[in-house]
Amino acid sequence: MHRNLKLLLIIVLFTALPAGAQEAPYFVTYDHHLEEPGNLEVETSTTMGVPRSGQRFYFAPYAEFEYGVTGRWTSELYLEGQSTSGDSAVFTGWRLENRFRPLAREHWINPVLYLECEGINEATRIQKEVVGNAPDFGERNSESSQTHAHELETKLILSSTVHDWNLAENFIVEKNLSQNEGLEFGYALGVSRPLATLASAASCRFCRENFNLGVELYGGLGSTRGFGLHDTAHYLAPVVAWQLSDNASLRFSPAIGLTHESNPALLRFGYSYEVRGFGDKLAKFFGGKP
Repeated sequence: MHRNLKLLLIIVLFTALPAGAQEAPYFVTYDHHLEEPGNLEVETSTTMGVPRSGQRFYFAPYAEFEYGVTGRWTSELYLEGQSTSGDSAVFTGWRLENRFRPLAREHWINPVLYLECEGINEATRIQKEVVGNAPDFGERNSESSQTHAHELETKLILSSTVHDWNLAENFIVEKNLSQNEGLEFGYALGVSRPLATLASAASCRFCRENFNLGVELYGGLGSTRGFGLHDTAHYLAPVVAWQLSDNASLRFSPAIGLTHESNPALLRFGYSYEVRGFGDKLAKFFGGKP
């Protein structure tokens, strides 16, 4: 119990750094923008679930370390945990994702290929994606955390920029390699735009161009054992990102559950800090050439 609580606190506190580009407001949907080559973005986010009747409130923080390997390849490591009211705090696992842009130039529709390996347990609550049928969150952490899963997740990301608006569509396929559950499917749709595109003459944090607003719709689509909307969770979520400085941003999203199987609400918060030229700094530290 105490060891797991320490791991949970490390996830929250590790990224409490002093506060890049305009941060996309999405929490679930991905667009075509990747991390700049050599830059490292460190982010801490939290998903808080408002429970259905008979279930309990949970707090699920996770840390992200996103590195721009090349201009068309971004890699990201997640560490996640979870704490449930009246229960316990547990470390729920890790995720390693990679995103690839097959096309170098900007197009009307920009495809991105996504591949993620996961080593998690059934106590996970961050809901970075929603796939398959709605999970049952009624089991105690001491029991659900004992069931481990190695999963492989792929996404087809399609994203467009139209007159300062971003339109993004994700189709998700996930496979639990630890159990014979077939393939699980999900989707995420997002639309967003900055409040202003021209920077004001004065330097300020509350100028319109520092805010990016949008909305997400995401949910599960069943599996190969039963494709469709039956017994699935779906959420509609307004999202907002606030660019605090050239390197730091905040995001917030109150998601509304649209089905009986969904949580009534999900509250999401995120803070990110970008370390520019991290690759060069790391090379210099180890005595190499940037």
